[in-house]
Amino acid sequence: MTHLVPHLRAASLLLLAAASAAAVHAEQKLLPAQSDIAFFSKQMGVAMEGHFKKFDAQIAFDPAKPETGKIALSVDIASATLGAPEMDGELPKATWFNTAKFPQATFQSTSIKGLGGGKFEVSGKLAIKGNTRDAIVPVTLTQSGATTTASGVLTIKRLAFKIGENEWADTSVVADDVQIKFKLALSGVGKL
Repeated sequence: MTHLVPHLRAASLLLLAAASAAAVHAEQKLLPAQSDIAFFSKQMGVAMEGHFKKFDAQIAFDPAKPETGKIALSVDIASATLGAPEMDGELPKATWFNTAKFPQATFQSTSIKGLGGGKFEVSGKLAIKGNTRDAIVPVTLTQSGATTTASGVLTIKRLAFKIGENEWADTSVVADDVQIKFKLALSGVGKL
């Protein structure tokens, strides 16, 4: 029986280590009040800026082992605003975001690659308005105290996601390129 004690002790330590690692990942949370997701486009050559007011993220990420990380982001598309009531009233319609049928846009990571210096490349699936495309998102992490900020810019083609259909498909009126800029404040991420 005494020969089992070292094995039991080792098994207990492994379970404790696994539970501690899971607890670290479980504590990683998005801090919405310090976060922002904006989108930029041009309409008839004039720059337009919008924001999504509601979004959430599930993060399991260790900067020392980025390849083991998982990131899932969901955006409440109906929360989109361009800051003008008449334009905001158009965004939920079927021609644009069709929020009645597609209330959320999502991003689910498939791989994360560390590039050094707090920079990462996150590959995954971006789904907007029922259309899913592969996306590679450049992300820069910075830390201040207990807060880690993930920021970056992703350019998408709106027509690939059927955003702005029919008469709005003319890219001379509304540009096809849309930049999505994000700043996600996170708690519980390990040191860079």
